[in-house]
Amino acid sequence: MSSSVFSAVRSFSLFAFFFLFLSPALASESDHKYQSDDPVTLWVNKVGPYNNPQETYNYYSLPFCHPGNNPAHKWGGLGEVLGGNELIDSQIDIKFRKNVDKSTICQLELDEAKVRQFKDAIENSYWFEFFMDDLPLWGFVGELHPDKNSDNGKHVLYTHKNIVIKYNKDQIIHVNLTQESPKPLEAGRVLDMTYSVKWLQTNVTFARRFDVYLDYPFFEHQIHWFSVFNSFMMVIFLTGLVSMILMRTLRNDYAKYAREDDDLESLERDVSEESGWKLVHGDVFRPPRYLALLSAVVGTGAQLAMLVLLVILLAIVGTLYVGRGAIVTTFILCYAFTSFISGYVSGGMYSRNGGKNWIKAMILTASLFPFMCFGIGFILNTIAIFYGSLAAIPFGTMVVVFVIWAFISFPLALLGTVVGRNWSGAPNNPCRVKTIPRPIPEKKWYLTPSVVSMMGGLLPFGSIFIEMYFVFTSFWNYKVYYVYGFMLLVFLILIIVTICVTIVGTYFLLNAENYHWQWTSFFSAASTAIYVYLYSVYYYHVKTKMSGFFQTSFYFGYTLMFCLGLGILCGAVGYLGSNLFVRRIYRNIKCD
Repeated sequence: MSSSVFSAVRSFSLFAFFFLFLSPALASESDHKYQSDDPVTLWVNKVGPYNNPQETYNYYSLPFCHPGNNPAHKWGGLGEVLGGNELIDSQIDIKFRKNVDKSTICQLELDEAKVRQFKDAIENSYWFEFFMDDLPLWGFVGELHPDKNSDNGKHVLYTHKNIVIKYNKDQIIHVNLTQESPKPLEAGRVLDMTYSVKWLQTNVTFARRFDVYLDYPFFEHQIHWFSVFNSFMMVIFLTGLVSMILMRTLRNDYAKYAREDDDLESLERDVSEESGWKLVHGDVFRPPRYLALLSAVVGTGAQLAMLVLLVILLAIVGTLYVGRGAIVTTFILCYAFTSFISGYVSGGMYSRNGGKNWIKAMILTASLFPFMCFGIGFILNTIAIFYGSLAAIPFGTMVVVFVIWAFISFPLALLGTVVGRNWSGAPNNPCRVKTIPRPIPEKKWYLTPSVVSMMGGLLPFGSIFIEMYFVFTSFWNYKVYYVYGFMLLVFLILIIVTICVTIVGTYFLLNAENYHWQWTSFFSAASTAIYVYLYSVYYYHVKTKMSGFFQTSFYFGYTLMFCLGLGILCGAVGYLGSNLFVRRIYRNIKCD
């Protein structure tokens, strides 16, 4: 119990350090400047199957040469812990600008158990990750060589690590690791585990040292530019089409409804032909079912939209992709501090629609999305603990996340709810709601709310699915995502397309004399997430080589968490856009 409490205190102090300096990138061991012969630490991090990115274990879970008693650990920020990193000092002697010829790390005595462990790792293409001066190094544990005398091949273990370090004056710019001297795995053998270090001078500046990890040909491929241009043209076409159709139709409707004709026959003909959205003016502002839940998801979606925009802008300005876990840390803290937005939007919406139990709505708003993520995370964490993986979140980190929610996010949501109720909670419907609900006539199948909802997500998904490929590839295939300018454009395109499509769906629904537009507009936009999840199934089977229960559960669990957030975000944007549209069109007619 004491270790758990210590872990919690330690993690909380790390969070406080980050909060004070407002930058996860500052969580480094030094100022990255060295003098000649200064010690340079090589940190070992994790090891795991190459095809399963989340299935990672402690480096020393394999029987490598273990350093002496109580090796130093490097504890990073909140995002680094959540990312499954555990940096341990390898205690390999490396000094700044001092070359090392072939030198022995240790002698590895192989027995049956160790051979079995290494063979299993090699068969599953285990890779490992090191860090030096916050720069990553990667390598494979061993290799499977063809063997004429064996059907399974010969397992060889790399025994020599050749480290080439490039420096500019007093700073390390680049680190490269190559492995040599593959030796067969046989019980009873003693292998000399060795290393060498070579220092080379370079003119690359410290600010550009991370560029070597960025895959420019992949992310800035012509297809990426073309997809953004194609989505942009879709926005222009869709907004123009929506404006033309709706303005022309509404102008005709307004002319018909505003026409005053003394001819009794003409008047009777107009009344008999009158149909469409004006007929439901007495019901269109009727409070929706499950008002508290709708208010909660709309408020949360508005918060997520602002959160994504804020994190993208911070990533563009601050190059957050450089720091381990910096994006995750920034996301969690920005989520906590933007909780005021969810409370404000939810509280105002709930009050305007006549809601009385505002405390229930506030608690639902503050806890709905975090607890959904917690539920998924709890299941994944249980699986990671069972497998003994580094992906398991320590108890202290969970305490820190809960403290952030309880003492920052929840109070801000409460404050936002109070402010929203008092500043924007007064009912301001253009038309009075009638006492008796109007019956909804039966319409053709394609005008039903379920069909409108499912069709509404197609175009928004079409505007982002190419970007989804790049995002999925960067997260699941070891690429650093850095093109946040592309992401900003695609995000804005997604917002515009979602609003336009949802407005069209809402107008068709109202013309069908169905006034249950609130939930339909939400689900019409939120259905984008369903198509993204279906695309993730395709991506898993076609674009990856993942296997096993552990990685499969983490892949679809994380994707489900992402799609829930995307669905709530798009749904809220769609609802808010439709709400403005509905109020606009009914404000210009005569409501009896």
